[in-house]
Amino acid sequence: MRKSILIMTALMAMTTGAVAQKLTLQECLKKGLENNYSLRIHRNDEQIAHNNATLANAGFLPSLDLSAGYNASLTSSNSELRSTGETQEVRGSLDNSLNAGIGLSWTIFDGFSISTNYKQLKELERIGETSTRIALEDFIANLTAEYYNFIQQKRRLANYYYAVQLSKERLRIVEERYNIGNFSRLDYQQAKVDFNADSAQYIKQQEVVLTSRISLNEMMAIDQVYTPIETEESTIEADTTFIFNTLWERMLANNANLLMADCNNAMVQLDYKKVLSRNYPYVKLKAGYDYTFNKYETNSYTRRSNWGGSAGVTVGFNLWDGNRKRQMRNAKIEIANAQLQRNQLELGLKAELGNLWQAYRNNIQLLNLEKQNVINARENHEIAKERYMLGDISGIEMREAQKSLLDAEERLISVEYQTKLCEISLLQISGEAAKYLE
Repeated sequence: MRKSILIMTALMAMTTGAVAQKLTLQECLKKGLENNYSLRIHRNDEQIAHNNATLANAGFLPSLDLSAGYNASLTSSNSELRSTGETQEVRGSLDNSLNAGIGLSWTIFDGFSISTNYKQLKELERIGETSTRIALEDFIANLTAEYYNFIQQKRRLANYYYAVQLSKERLRIVEERYNIGNFSRLDYQQAKVDFNADSAQYIKQQEVVLTSRISLNEMMAIDQVYTPIETEESTIEADTTFIFNTLWERMLANNANLLMADCNNAMVQLDYKKVLSRNYPYVKLKAGYDYTFNKYETNSYTRRSNWGGSAGVTVGFNLWDGNRKRQMRNAKIEIANAQLQRNQLELGLKAELGNLWQAYRNNIQLLNLEKQNVINARENHEIAKERYMLGDISGIEMREAQKSLLDAEERLISVEYQTKLCEISLLQISGEAAKYLE
C-alpha cells in the first residue's frame, strides 16, 4: 500500500507539477468563451437570425427577373386547296422563335403583412441574441462552478494526504511501541487498517481531481483534455455582501429567461397582426419589357420581331377563405398562453430566488460555525496527540480525535463550496453572471 501511495503521488506530481499552467478564473472563462463549441454554434445561429432580418427577406423590396427562351418546331403537312383540289405537300418545315424579357413585380401593400414580417424578423434576431446570452450565462456559471469544484477537490486531496501522514505517523509510533512491548498486536493491526483506509481514500480522491481537471479542459475546448492545469486561487471565498432587494430588482429587470419570454410574447402578438392583415386589400405592381423574334419557313412572311414594355397594377381583396376566424381565435389563445407562461416563469424565478437566498444565508452561518469547529478540532487533536505519545489514551481515542479534525475540515471545505454555488446561482438568476469576467 505504501508503494501505491508513492507511485500515485509521483504521477500526480508529474501531471500537475512544474509543467502545469496556472490560470485565473477570468483566464479560464476567456478561453472557454472563445473556444467552446456549443457557444460557437449559438453565435452562428445568432448570426443567421441577424442575416435574415432584412427588408428584402420581409418582402419590402421588388423582385426583378430576367428571362430568355428559344423554341424550334419541325413539322410536315399536306394541304388540299378548295378551288382546285390540288394537294400541297410541305416536308421538314423548321420554325424558330426567340424571346427575351425583363420583369418587375412589387407588392406595394399587403394589409400591413409585410411590415409585420419585418418586425417578426427583428424579433427573431432579438431572440437569437437572448438565446446566446442565456447560453453564455449558463456557460459562465457552469465553468465557474467547475473551477471552484477543482479547487475544492484539490483541497480535499490535500486533506486526505494530511490524513495519510497522520495515520503514517501513528503507525510508526505504534510499531515502535509494539516492538518494545508497550502496545498490543491489536493496536498495531488497527493502526495498519486505519492507515490503509486513509491511503485508499487518498487514491480515490486523486481520480476525482483528475476528472474535475478534464471537465475544465473540455469546457475550455482544449483538445488535449489531459493537459495539466493549476488554479491561481487556492481558496474559495464567497461574496457575503448581497442584498435581497437588489437581487430581486435585478432579476425582474435583467433575467435572460424573462427577456426571452417577452420576446415570445411579442412574436405571438405579431402573429395575430398577420392574421388581421388579411382583412385589408392588397396592391401589386407589375412591369416588364419583352423582345420576341420568330422565323418561319411556310408562313406568308419569313420573320417577325416584336418588342415593347408593359405595366399594370392589381388591386384585390380576399372576401372569404374559411380559415380566418379560426386563426384569429387561435392567435388570441396563443397571446393568452404566452402571457400565462411569462407569469408562470416569473413566479418560478421568484420562488427560486427565495430558496437560493435562504440557502445562501444558512451557508454563511454554517461557514462561520465550521471555521470555529476546525479551530476547536485542531486543538483537540493536538491535545490527543500529546496524550497518545504519553500513553494516556488508546489508539481508538486517538483515531477519533483525528477523524473529528478531518471531518471538520471536510465540512468546512464543503460549506465554502456550497456558499460559492449559492453566490453563482444568485448572480445568474439576477442576470449578473458576467461579473465573473471582470
